[in-house]
Amino acid sequence: MSVSFVRIDDRMIHGQTVTRWAKEYPCDGLVAVNDAAAGNKVLVQAYKGASDKKTFVWTKEAFAAKSPKVLASESRYFVITKNPVDMKELLVDQGFVPNEVKEIIVGPCNDRPGATKLGNNQSITQEEAEAIEAIEKAGYKVKFQLLPDVSIGYWKDFRGKFGF
Repeated sequence: MSVSFVRIDDRMIHGQTVTRWAKEYPCDGLVAVNDAAAGNKVLVQAYKGASDKKTFVWTKEAFAAKSPKVLASESRYFVITKNPVDMKELLVDQGFVPNEVKEIIVGPCNDRPGATKLGNNQSITQEEAEAIEAIEKAGYKVKFQLLPDVSIGYWKDFRGKFGF
């Protein structure tokens, strides 16, 4: 298996992602996908320094070009985006299928103006809700889970707040 875990996390790569989640889902490397981060050398270095694992920070366009190599790899990777809209682009628009992974984990999504609070440090906008709905319609289950032992539930528990 080349993709062992798929996550949406507005911090993308940080200690909890690597230490806590890697115990649940073994991984050899991290692929973070975000156009702004990939274009910022300081952020790229910070993300690479947050882990002792192979770390890549790619634009969505670069991911589209390189994702077949990720899928064919002997290494196991986490694929992480900063927000649900970017994840929808990978899974739905680009048609990326992360091997056997059928559950997409939503981690921290900070409170922001225009966002609906679902739980502690988990708030999403209407646009993000529409992206999550599209991800679910593509056959994935979306779970809101900050840590392996801290979950507030699945998308089906919250979708009514957004008119679905």
